[in-house]
Amino acid sequence: MDGDSSLEVTIERARLGKPHQGKVLVAIQAHADDIPLFCGGTIAKLVQEGYTAYLIQTTNDEKCGPTPSLGETILSNERDVEKLAQVLGFKQVFFLGYRNHRLDEVSPVELRARLIFLFRLLQPDTIFTFNPWGHREENPDHYVTGHAVEAACWMASMDKDYPEHFAAGLKPCHIKEKYYWVARRGQPYNRVVEITPVLETKIAAMAVNKTQGPAGSQGSRLKARLAAQGLYLPALGDDDETADREYIRLFLLEPYRQLGEKYGLEYAEAFYYESREEPSPVKEYIAKHARPL
Repeated sequence: MDGDSSLEVTIERARLGKPHQGKVLVAIQAHADDIPLFCGGTIAKLVQEGYTAYLIQTTNDEKCGPTPSLGETILSNERDVEKLAQVLGFKQVFFLGYRNHRLDEVSPVELRARLIFLFRLLQPDTIFTFNPWGHREENPDHYVTGHAVEAACWMASMDKDYPEHFAAGLKPCHIKEKYYWVARRGQPYNRVVEITPVLETKIAAMAVNKTQGPAGSQGSRLKARLAAQGLYLPALGDDDETADREYIRLFLLEPYRQLGEKYGLEYAEAFYYESREEPSPVKEYIAKHARPL
């Protein structure tokens, strides 16, 4: 969360009611822990405010977990993502299934085409993913996902790429805004979203990521290690699920707290935000000067 805040920053807070009713968002992650860590609170906030949300995962997570079997690891991560979808309110999950840590060997045309199809099918107003131009990104799954999404957003709006989509009843998709999450130290951000009202949902989203374990199972593992030494931490509670969630609360929320404190908030997430709905001088001129025939 320690991004580059040298840009002018907009604060986005919770809104009452359902101001986004009828709007659609799509979040595209490479791995099961991306959305919980980078934007889980913001997704929960926007779903609460009326968005219909969909999740796309590009890789199969075969190398992310403690099990020796690749197949068991893939299945376990998929189950975690399905639970994540339930916690955050995603309507549907699409697994693209490319090999973990090898997304850069995939045909960029194929990956882009699959995303264009899904964007035209789902008609999102808003996209969440990696910043395609983000600094210090060493994971090829991350930067390939970001670049593919960026290109697919652009091409999905056109009417001559993949005309068979239109024959099947789909339409061009005009994506209005993008939230690029901060995945590495020094990546730029210009929007900070307050997540304090949905903090419990973010904790729950982080806690379902059991297989990869950077957040979801650390509390129960610590509890077991201490028990083997004849020790007990009251703050971790009496059961494994409570231990996992309280561990997150005690030790893993600090970056979100520090970011929030910087902007007078309690907890927050950061994004580089782009909007296609900038004021148009042509539209403004028409609104001011057009007259009935």
